[in-house]
Amino acid sequence: MSLSRTNTSAATLTKNRTEGSIVPASGMCVTCVDGCIGMCEIGKSAFRGHEVIYPQPFGVITTAAEKEYPLDYSHLNIMGTAVGAFGVPPDSDKAIFPAVNLEVRFGHDKKLKFRYPWIIPGIGSTDIAKNNWEGLAIGSALAGTGLTIGENVAGMDVESVIRDGRVIDTVDLKRRVNLFKDHQRDGYGAIIVQSNIEDSRLGVHQYAIEKLGVECVELKWGQGAKDIGGEVKIRSLKKAQMLYERGYIVLPNPTDPNVINAFEHGAFKEFERHSRVGMVTEESFAQAVANLRKMGAKYVFLKTGAYRPVDLARAIVFSSRYGIDLLTVDGAGGGTGMSPWRMMNEWGVPPLELHSLLHQYAMRLHTSGQYVPAIAVAGGFTFEDQIFKGLALGAPFVKLVGMARSPIAAAMVGKTIGQAIQDHQLPVYVERFGDSIDQIFVTAAELRKEFGDEAFERIPPGALGLYTYYERLAQGLRQLMAGSRRFTLEYMSRDDLAALTPEAAAVSGIPYIMDVDKEAVDGIFNGNGSHGKAQVAGVRMAGSHIPTQRT
Repeated sequence: MSLSRTNTSAATLTKNRTEGSIVPASGMCVTCVDGCIGMCEIGKSAFRGHEVIYPQPFGVITTAAEKEYPLDYSHLNIMGTAVGAFGVPPDSDKAIFPAVNLEVRFGHDKKLKFRYPWIIPGIGSTDIAKNNWEGLAIGSALAGTGLTIGENVAGMDVESVIRDGRVIDTVDLKRRVNLFKDHQRDGYGAIIVQSNIEDSRLGVHQYAIEKLGVECVELKWGQGAKDIGGEVKIRSLKKAQMLYERGYIVLPNPTDPNVINAFEHGAFKEFERHSRVGMVTEESFAQAVANLRKMGAKYVFLKTGAYRPVDLARAIVFSSRYGIDLLTVDGAGGGTGMSPWRMMNEWGVPPLELHSLLHQYAMRLHTSGQYVPAIAVAGGFTFEDQIFKGLALGAPFVKLVGMARSPIAAAMVGKTIGQAIQDHQLPVYVERFGDSIDQIFVTAAELRKEFGDEAFERIPPGALGLYTYYERLAQGLRQLMAGSRRFTLEYMSRDDLAALTPEAAAVSGIPYIMDVDKEAVDGIFNGNGSHGKAQVAGVRMAGSHIPTQRT
């Protein structure tokens, strides 16, 4: 069976003529007929060329690879137990799932605090991020989690003031930061500003730290969706020319008279703005981290993608040597913007393999007595079971799970429902719950009581959508953790998982399901554990309290 779909996808708005008779290797119709108008990706490429590299329609979608990897997180199962409790007394009246504490603290001083163990990694200059930022920022702030402003936001803003090649004022970046900060509660959560090579040249981090009061900044080495820098589509000639003048790669050249003429006559409708690829060296990385701390950054993060294992080794070793507060590792397959479609499907190390290597490398650092940064893993996470698995697979080093597409989806749905309420056009599927914000959003009563009527009315529906989605994840995760008798995150363990196939066991280092608990089982049969003395698998908590302070 082929693991990939080739030559036809909803992402490229293409399909085969013979849906039932497809060559597995090429994706072509078994009979390619002279006279076909070209519905497949090859055919569409014959008249739209490079435009078909990217998912469509741009600006209103997020995208994720269709490739079926040989292994993924579904090849692991969560292990529950009927014995004991960790983090609360082993008392049936106290060891209840609402008692599970999901709060996580990290950073060199352990003062960064999130109510929930997840974060939205970099969402940058794409329209889908900008158009939903109100819901994402306010929802994240109310929930007390993290949100990262991704690459190129300042550079893409037509209202940014740039003098001598440096940003001195912005509209969009300032709005994104303040929407979060103005709704942050009790110091929970964080707004993070990311920087790629273009942002570094524009001095975005310095501006964010000095002018916007941002405490958390992130360096970027790529992402799970693609092997190159970020891209977006530009439908305005004037904006394309502005970005070209700011130093971006813009294709085709918007200052070329022939290109201008072709655009004005409708030969093409969109320019492409590309970012450059970075050139990582230890020396430049060390200098960048030192410079950020001199600027006043309180916490410095690093985000890397699904590059080859040696690059993952560089990321975690450099993060250790230079005291990075959070390392995010994003597995192949997903994106929030305009990642090249075939690249998304065929490039990079898949999440389960990448995160398994990450744990191996973290253990190597720990066993040699070196600092291990707090780690976040990303790559296709959407629900509480996957969050549990990501935290357990990487325990005790993984503190957060990164999610982007699913929070965007929740914010978009919330926004759409809000608009449908205003327009009195609720679909039956939603209307059966009611016809108002308070009736439809199950968290509305709680928030209205907490904030009061006036403040609650100012919360946008997109933020309610995200907040409510997060509330579901939190309750689901508490239930799973209670079933495994883990009542705080510090007790999460790789022993909470079992591999369903020998292949998954070999890759992850998680025992095959038929091999789990062998020693504990022998102890039961030998009479050593019949009284429920915490002899269950998962008690082997070696490393659960591994320190991650920066040295």
